[in-house]
Amino acid sequence: MDSLKNFTKILKTLSDENRLRIAFMLLYKPLCVCEINEVLDIALSTISAHLKSMKYSGIIEDKKEGRWVIYKIVNNDNLIELIKYLYDKVKDDPVVIRDMEKLLTLNRQNIKCH
Repeated sequence: MDSLKNFTKILKTLSDENRLRIAFMLLYKPLCVCEINEVLDIALSTISAHLKSMKYSGIIEDKKEGRWVIYKIVNNDNLIELIKYLYDKVKDDPVVIRDMEKLLTLNRQNIKCH
C-alpha cells in the first residue's frame, strides 16, 4: 500500500462483503479454498473469483502445499493494520462472529473439496 492508486485498489476490493469476510479469516490463519467454502458456504467458483481479485489487488498470496493451494494475507504491516482495523469495527456482527466460530472448528484433513 505504498501509493494512492494501490490503496484505492485495495479498498475497492475489500468493499465486497464476502471478500472482506475472507480477509478477516485469512488474517486469523492461512486457508485453502475448501476451508473458505466451509465457512462462507458459497460456490467454489465464486470463492475462486474473489481470491483472484484479492490476489490481483495485492491483498493475498498463495502457495502450493501438497494437494492444496493455501492463501494468506501478504506480509505488509499497513495492509494488516487496515484489515485489523476493519475487523475491530465489525467484530460484533453476527455474521463475523459465526465465521470466526466456524473457522475455529475447521480441520483441513476432514474437508472434502467438491
